[in-house]
Amino acid sequence: MKLNPLQRRRLANFRANRRALWSFRIFLVIFLVTLCAEFVANDKPLVVRYQDEFRFPVLSFYSEADFGGEFETEAEYHSPEVRCLIRTGGLEACLDDPEGVYRQAAETGAVDGTPVAAPGWMLWPPIPFSYDTINYDVASAPSAPDRVHWLGTDDQTRDVVARVIYGFRISVLFALVVAVISSAIGIAAGATQGYFGGWIDLTAQRLVEIWQNMPSLYIIIILSAMFTMSFWLLTLLIAFFSWTSLVHVVRAEFLRARNFEYVRAARALGVGDVTIMFRHLLPNAMVATLTLLPFIITGAIGGLAALDFLGLGLPASYPSLGELALQGKNRLNAPWLGFTAFFTFAIMLSLLVFIFEGVRDAFDPRKTFK
Repeated sequence: MKLNPLQRRRLANFRANRRALWSFRIFLVIFLVTLCAEFVANDKPLVVRYQDEFRFPVLSFYSEADFGGEFETEAEYHSPEVRCLIRTGGLEACLDDPEGVYRQAAETGAVDGTPVAAPGWMLWPPIPFSYDTINYDVASAPSAPDRVHWLGTDDQTRDVVARVIYGFRISVLFALVVAVISSAIGIAAGATQGYFGGWIDLTAQRLVEIWQNMPSLYIIIILSAMFTMSFWLLTLLIAFFSWTSLVHVVRAEFLRARNFEYVRAARALGVGDVTIMFRHLLPNAMVATLTLLPFIITGAIGGLAALDFLGLGLPASYPSLGELALQGKNRLNAPWLGFTAFFTFAIMLSLLVFIFEGVRDAFDPRKTFK
């Protein structure tokens, strides 16, 4: 795609800000890893070779019966029985003595004189646990970091690294959706007020002031008691209380620029109000808008973490960084939980602030980097 001179200048300004550029690169790598979390941290193998066939449990459902077992429920790939069934090609003897049968098959190629099929194998992701996987082999909960669990386990013996990966993804996606919805509402409201002015501006400004001073936390607490919270319901609630922060700066920019000469010329040529607002005036308000955007995103992440910390956010089935912070508070004998939550939030929010600082400067015509 060919860039125009203005876009090239903005891109050059962003690249010239080394802190923003490196923050973007680091955040992009982390975010891409978390987007593919199912292939990085999962309690299902990526690939299984069973009886000369390749199967992909991470993408498809396979029951234990599909590997020669007894049950139609999904296979527990960590269990010794299922591992033995896959490795020996589905011998029923694995259900009685999985370790002994596999050892005999590996040494002699047969079990009690019965030749085994071609040996199977499983390719696991780097972290063989999902965010909700309970490791029953752990002696105590929470357990300290070791070779199996790099950051230890929480109070339910769930792997902390897996919960951080999934929690990072859901926090960032939540914040981005909140920012998009809030920006759309706030920019539209501020542009309408600033462009038309008069009684429209006065009436809308009073409504915005009333909405802005509503106790959002108490309303969310009341609604969480009335409804079962979900990702989209909580996203809409946070967004409906975040858009007002953009109204004032967008309104001020439109009030300042609505009587400029190029706007009058556009009106004289018969250009519609909507076209003037969003094609000619909105670019001038982008710097002020982008200045507040990192605060909306970081505020959304902090709001989600606070609600999860209080037990009023996402359901318990979701991986939550706020819930991890709560465990760090309640489990002072497990400092790895608190430190993990703190450094995850610190790194995530710092990178986002640095990135949007560079984006803001790139859109500012007064900023020029060498």
